[in-house]
Amino acid sequence: MPFIDPDAPSRKEPTRREFRHWLTINIPGNDLTSGESIFQYIGSGPPKDTGLHRYIFLLFKQPEGRIEFDSPYVSDHSSLGRPSTSTKDLISKYGLNLVAGNFYQAEYDDYVPTLHAQLAGKSA
Repeated sequence: MPFIDPDAPSRKEPTRREFRHWLTINIPGNDLTSGESIFQYIGSGPPKDTGLHRYIFLLFKQPEGRIEFDSPYVSDHSSLGRPSTSTKDLISKYGLNLVAGNFYQAEYDDYVPTLHAQLAGKSA
């Protein structure tokens, strides 16, 4: 289940698309809390003056058995491996089938500096 921002750093110039905000795999049935969070969840954090960003949740059915993901686990205090990811590559590599999706739009607000400091390992 990826959660991405395809508009990074801005919708006008998405040179870092996609920015991965969350990725959980190997979810047994509908028990999301028992899945493996490869990329721990971070909230929306569009940079100042970049307008609206789309934030997309996708849910995939994976083939039978466990996926052995070949990337390091990423904490909610790290941006390692988050920019310039590709959901299309995940689909192809792991044989995923789209089941559901949803999105919302968000823009810069007073919480964004807190999120950016968290990712940089600093206090806001």
